[in-house]
Amino acid sequence: MIVENLRESRESLDIKQKDVANIFNVHFTTVSGWENGNDTIPLMRLILYANYFNFSLDYLFGKINKNILYQKIVVDLKSLGHNLKLIRKMNNMTQKEVCKRLNIAKSSYSDYETGKRLIPTTILYALTTIYKPFSIDELFNRQKQK
Repeated sequence: MIVENLRESRESLDIKQKDVANIFNVHFTTVSGWENGNDTIPLMRLILYANYFNFSLDYLFGKINKNILYQKIVVDLKSLGHNLKLIRKMNNMTQKEVCKRLNIAKSSYSDYETGKRLIPTTILYALTTIYKPFSIDELFNRQKQK
């Protein structure tokens, strides 16, 4: 399951799948699919969820055990791409090496690093297993709440 704590986060708020479905304007079975791993939640929907209910992306992805409160995510593709490039270089990897590990085309990954396209949820998750250290929240320049 890519978003390991989606169900737990929803249940901690004591809300139903249908409530989340109403926020996203989708059927509750879609939310069920995201929670049980049959479907992948699109990254923009995950960001909406994180912003709406104040969850850390690292927590939702199961990279940390306790939620950290952050400011809302503002998606800036250029900044995100810049950060992807920085973390790749910090891990001493080339785009070719990353693409081979991810089994994707170099042109696709290049589009993420140049800010032409938003990285998909599945690729973002896979990067957390390749790059160390790696915080998804920091990748989006998210600031902790004071």
